[in-house]
Amino acid sequence: MSENSKGAPGRSTLSLHKLGVFCGLAAAVWLGSAEAPTKLVNAGFSPFIISMGMVMGAFVARWTVPTLLKGTGFVFQDLRDKPHLIIWALLGGMLWAVANTLTIFAVRNVGLAIAFPLWNTNSLVGLFWGWLLFKELRGSGFKGWSKVLGGATAIVGGAAILAVATASHSDTPGRAVVGIVAALGAGVLLGTMYIPYRKAYISGMNPLSFVTIFTFGELGTVFLLTAVNLGGVGSLVAELQRTRPMLFWPFLGGFCWVIGDLFQQYAAKYIGLGRGIPLSNTNQLWGLAWGALVFGEMAALNPSGRLLILVGSGIMIAGAVAISMADPGASELVNWKFARDRECDRYGLDTEQVAAVVAGDDPHAGKAHDVRWWEVLVMCTAVGIFIWLALGTRAQNISINLPWTIVLVIGTLVPLGVCGTLLWRRTRFS
Repeated sequence: MSENSKGAPGRSTLSLHKLGVFCGLAAAVWLGSAEAPTKLVNAGFSPFIISMGMVMGAFVARWTVPTLLKGTGFVFQDLRDKPHLIIWALLGGMLWAVANTLTIFAVRNVGLAIAFPLWNTNSLVGLFWGWLLFKELRGSGFKGWSKVLGGATAIVGGAAILAVATASHSDTPGRAVVGIVAALGAGVLLGTMYIPYRKAYISGMNPLSFVTIFTFGELGTVFLLTAVNLGGVGSLVAELQRTRPMLFWPFLGGFCWVIGDLFQQYAAKYIGLGRGIPLSNTNQLWGLAWGALVFGEMAALNPSGRLLILVGSGIMIAGAVAISMADPGASELVNWKFARDRECDRYGLDTEQVAAVVAGDDPHAGKAHDVRWWEVLVMCTAVGIFIWLALGTRAQNISINLPWTIVLVIGTLVPLGVCGTLLWRRTRFS
């Protein structure tokens, strides 16, 4: 039985490939919903402040979710066993912080529905790094390569169509160009950010442990970028106080982004970068739904402009699906094993234990943990911050469609329950 399909005794026998696909789809929904608060940039708020609010929400989420699911003891032990990955997690957080700031500039200049597909070209970058560094697609044969290359071509073609639609139908072509460049730049950084992801997971690190360190890199980088842009720490603090009435929304967006990112990381762990990232990048469909149905972004476009955007989005989604459906065969799995063993030899890791974790069968994953006093404090602090921000929230000058908002919120919660249950039954969140 291949390592891509075996199940742990007493647990669900769902194959890792199917689990990875489900995780990728759940990630798409949550990552798409997380970008909705970036529309506040159109209400006159600084992209840096929006990004800072999202990162603060992500910081809280990255400590509370692992604490709730695994406990700090498990996380700290995982980090002690693989200390060399701490620097990689910090680097990944720094890349994400810069990329996230660029996405907000893109949303301001070209809108959420259009910026989303452009920065989702990160799947091409992730695909390249997966092939070059981690032996993905090696030995996959003509059928596998044709799906991947065909999907990659579709993604590039769809992005080009969207760029043309934006430039042709925007009232401010100069701003459109800046938005396109910002979105594509974010795509490059996000695609490169996946290198630390994959390096961590073929070494047996748990995604919950990885994100705990990841958050320090993103918070420190965004704090530095924002402070420099606003003229110092004092100005940053003053601006945060001034914008407090809207901070709850980017804070909530950051929290949602972490949920989506965790699902994305499980997808990258179990089906690789070349498949997991394009699948999660169908979040553009969810972003398109928020932009078009909730915020009415397409209302000002003429029929030909709307058609171009829909066609471009459809082509990119088809490309992502084609890539994700290229199931790894036995020859490719041998190359995956080679990449994993290389990491084990380089850092002196236990090969058998790492192999078990990579296969979703970590023997320590399902053990109950004692609740420590500081874990209770962390959870109470997180809830308190949310309540404090919510009490100070004021309505912003942004028009939304409330019925569609409710529909999309419900549609976001359903995959959380379904995929979370599948992950627990199959891997105990390994």
